[in-house]
Amino acid sequence: MKRQILIAAIACIATAACTPQDRYIAITGYAQGGTYSVKLNMKGSGGMIDASPEEVKAGIDSVLKAIDNSVSGYNKGSVLSRFNAGEKVVPDAIFKDLYRLSYEYYLATDGGFDISCAPLFDIWGFGFTSDSLPSPSRVSAALSRTGMDRLCDTIVTDADGFTSASMILKRRYENACGNTGEDMLPELNFNAVAQGYSCDLVAGYLHSIGVDQMLVDVGGEIYCEGYNPSGLPWGIGLDRPVDGNDTPGKDLQGIFRAGPEPCGVVTSGNYRKFYVRDGRKYAHTIDPKTGYPVTHSLLCATVIASNAAEADALATYCMVIGVGKAKEFILSRPDIEGCLVYDEDGVMKTWTSPGLEFTSGD
Repeated sequence: MKRQILIAAIACIATAACTPQDRYIAITGYAQGGTYSVKLNMKGSGGMIDASPEEVKAGIDSVLKAIDNSVSGYNKGSVLSRFNAGEKVVPDAIFKDLYRLSYEYYLATDGGFDISCAPLFDIWGFGFTSDSLPSPSRVSAALSRTGMDRLCDTIVTDADGFTSASMILKRRYENACGNTGEDMLPELNFNAVAQGYSCDLVAGYLHSIGVDQMLVDVGGEIYCEGYNPSGLPWGIGLDRPVDGNDTPGKDLQGIFRAGPEPCGVVTSGNYRKFYVRDGRKYAHTIDPKTGYPVTHSLLCATVIASNAAEADALATYCMVIGVGKAKEFILSRPDIEGCLVYDEDGVMKTWTSPGLEFTSGD
């Protein structure tokens, strides 16, 4: 019964309302290889939104398509895919903004969050290839191509008005490494921040049409603000981080309350993206400093920050550094909250920062 109550708490009914004037709707669709869900109040602070639900959905889809065309590594025609292939590209505003943010997160985490680790993700089979179990020599070779400190901290415009990120980054990379071979060209992978960033951009579009109460969920990464149809802060379920728990909401570790202030809520874990070889589990979290998948006891990390892109990046970072250092990091940042689920001698335990409202599902 308790779990049924928790699930009911996070279910948003499109026809429910806080007041007779409120009108909550739910919009769903497909994006970035998965699904998205947006729940919003069509009544903003300035009155009813001057757009139909169909028009709002079209706007959301347009934002997500623009992101896909810019920074998706699975879209072979995207700016990112062409950049990684060594082409001279003209990055759009999304690519440049996400690169800028990623560099900031790289510095804030002392290199623990690093979008230049695309070669490492690829050889381990968690990037844009199906490789697995690379030899130590392949890991060493891939590691030599990574590190955002070897790249420009921003993407600038050429004198002729066009931007060639591949040439700018290649030049900076060659100067740092002393290698001019094509095999040393840097490659990027935005997967650890792109969905959180997508939530923020969708929220930005909704703000532009007057929406001020919403929950945006893109592939499980969340941005929310305001109140849900019951007049409460949004309830967000945390899936129990056990291998095989592949259905969101089916088995909950607990539930967060987030809002009414704008915030991003993102969970990173190693219980869905992994493979087992010779009895050993290889998870998708790669330590940028060692080049190998992490092996510590932290099962999942949730971060609540002022926006979903930052929450996404910092949740990934916590998974890299492990439970002890993650606790220290979260407590050192008064602007974020966090929840860590970890294994201690075969027992699953949960730690939350002091300001986080969390109800256990046990």
